[in-house]
Amino acid sequence: MKEQLEKNPLGEQKTGKLLVEFAIPSIIAMLVSSLYNIVDQFFIGRSVGELGNAATNISFPLSISCVAIALLFGIGGASAFNLAMGKGDKEEAVYYIGNAAVMMVLCGTILTVFTEIFLGPLMRFFGSPENVLGYAKEYTGIVAIGFPLLILTAGGGHLIRADGRPQVAMICNIVGAVINTILDAIFVFGLGLGMRGAAFATIIGQMISGLLVIWYLGHCKTIQIKKQHLRIGKDQLKRITSLGAAPCSNQLAMMVVQIVMNKSLKYYGSLSIYGEAIPIACAGIITKVNQVFMSFIIGISQGLQPIVSFNYGARKYQRVKGAYRQAIISGFILAIAAFLLFQIAPRQIISIFGNGTEEYYQFAINYFHIFLFFTFVNFLQPITSNFFTAIGKPTVGVFLSLTRQIIFLLPLLVVFPLIFGIDGIMYAGPSADFLAAVVTGAMAVRELKRKEYR
Repeated sequence: MKEQLEKNPLGEQKTGKLLVEFAIPSIIAMLVSSLYNIVDQFFIGRSVGELGNAATNISFPLSISCVAIALLFGIGGASAFNLAMGKGDKEEAVYYIGNAAVMMVLCGTILTVFTEIFLGPLMRFFGSPENVLGYAKEYTGIVAIGFPLLILTAGGGHLIRADGRPQVAMICNIVGAVINTILDAIFVFGLGLGMRGAAFATIIGQMISGLLVIWYLGHCKTIQIKKQHLRIGKDQLKRITSLGAAPCSNQLAMMVVQIVMNKSLKYYGSLSIYGEAIPIACAGIITKVNQVFMSFIIGISQGLQPIVSFNYGARKYQRVKGAYRQAIISGFILAIAAFLLFQIAPRQIISIFGNGTEEYYQFAINYFHIFLFFTFVNFLQPITSNFFTAIGKPTVGVFLSLTRQIIFLLPLLVVFPLIFGIDGIMYAGPSADFLAAVVTGAMAVRELKRKEYR
């Protein structure tokens, strides 16, 4: 077993080289995933306008739900798999991959059925103004059909990377995104289908990506998945969900915050010069633009996961520490670049997604400048929470994943608008970012001072 561990590149190659090898495909995969929303936003903004942009933001909590499920079983399954492989327990490791894949499809199907049955009430619950509701129902009703394969694509990428094929995971995502972009142009502009066209383009791209993931899982590099590995095991499921709880909790927290934010933007927007739709539309676009930056950070954290999990399982603690340090440095450099872009060119960015009134641009610029002010520290929490999950400490990972969204941002979204009006929503963002960074930094320092890392 020792000889096998030494031959595994995860335990042998330089951590910096491994981080590049695994992180870049992960980053590209995350960017491609973000592009689904960005591309739809672009074409909808150019063809439908502000109300269409607002509608995609109303449906966004469901997209976040899909990502949450994907991360629960994708990262959970991948972490359990790599920890088992690091210990030399290949037979047990296969069950984690099989169970994770089955649960992603099953949960995606349940979410589709639930969404289609309660579509109207869900859109209202998510904060839709009446003049946006029709667009939101039209778009979401179609997109929901693709939830099972969307989840399998997003989560299956983690399983493929855990199998040592990050490039394949990247290709699965790229193919779907390219198809989505081409079909968006054809359906929205060429055929004039508006919201429906963007929605159909999205699910077709997602379905093709999902089918590619299914094909690969039948042809894995290091393992062979058989029918018995697809039967849900209580112990395996418990292990998977415990390790995937941190990134999943972070996404669920984002969903809760998104719903509260939509409702707050609607209410306080109606009391301001902006009205109900402008704040929702602007916030939705900016959230998705910020997701592009976060794709780099989350991609780094995902690339870090198999390296850390394997080496922690193999008790190579200096390699664990070195990989984490390199991930943090990379994240910091990217965060500084994003901060400068958001502060210098907000109008240019928002203009990409269609034209609007002067009030529309005014709100968007203020939102960029204030809400995203502490972008330069927002690399720390995602990387560190996933780090703790990867080393088999999911409780700490869950806590850190909840710091920004639930512990800090959610209460501030309620309190600050009472004092500052709609501007209070913007001030809540940087306040939560800063507090979360302080807590995360303290937890990371405490972990790395443990004797095994010295």
